[in-house]
Amino acid sequence: MTINFKDALGVHADALELRAERTKVLAANIANESTPGYTARDIDFGAMMQDRIDTENGELSLSDDQPLYRVPFHPSADGNTVEIGVEQAAFGQNSSDFNTSLTFINMQLRGLAKAINGQ
Repeated sequence: MTINFKDALGVHADALELRAERTKVLAANIANESTPGYTARDIDFGAMMQDRIDTENGELSLSDDQPLYRVPFHPSADGNTVEIGVEQAAFGQNSSDFNTSLTFINMQLRGLAKAINGQ
């Protein structure tokens, strides 16, 4: 009997992958805070996660999985749309969500290890 890790881990593996992808996008925003003309981007995590779930269930995917552009609260004169406070808050929340998904995966893997060992 084989173990299908995709079934065992559920949506948490996809969530972890999408959170890592979002971390890269948010880090790029923070790194380009003072780049004139840079447009802040973000990922719609909920929509992308739903798209992955629908695809796994055999439904047709209609989204394009491209990062979205963020509309600034206070536009800058140089055309840069990065607002450092907004980006840092989004990065912190995403980091916390990443750690939560990682914790769920670790708990599920520990449970599998116990089942394999007969405990």
